[in-house]
Amino acid sequence: MAISYLFGSIPFAYILTSILGYGDIRKIGSGNVGATNVLRTGKKSLAIIVLALDVLKGFLPITIFLSYYPLNQSSSYLFYIGSISIIGHIFPVWLGFKGGKGVATYIGFVFGIDYLLGIIFILSWLTISIVKRYSSLASISSLMVLPLCAIFFSYNKNIIYILIFLSLLIIFKHTSNIKRLLNGSENKIKF
Repeated sequence: MAISYLFGSIPFAYILTSILGYGDIRKIGSGNVGATNVLRTGKKSLAIIVLALDVLKGFLPITIFLSYYPLNQSSSYLFYIGSISIIGHIFPVWLGFKGGKGVATYIGFVFGIDYLLGIIFILSWLTISIVKRYSSLASISSLMVLPLCAIFFSYNKNIIYILIFLSLLIIFKHTSNIKRLLNGSENKIKF
């Protein structure tokens, strides 16, 4: 759990923007330590790198754990241990427990569990973001869709529980976005 948390808590958005001379990402745009806010620096390539690294924070722990321990009903606690990387991203010890919203790390974790779930999330996100042009709405909607799909496809109950918990946590982290969506002030995606 400690390894998963510490790996997830590496604030790549903060580190890379600081090293490359863009300043403290927490003082740019929304102040969020994530790829979407890095995009506000004007550097798409840097945002893509941060996105990829944040996805890996969710993907690598669960993939490594599952490669060492055969998955069965009694060892499905590995999903809980692997998911701690998302908690690390959202509440990093290095930044006073104020991190990103966790969507990219969640995507990596989901791909680590099962590529089908990851593809469902990505397709849901892309569809909603193209139609409505709000990244936050696409994330929130996809976070609600994924546990329902896991239930529909009869996934392990521990996977379903952890997806529900993580989805609720990440949606809660989007409270300010939800308020802006409701009052019409949320920024749209520019393709």
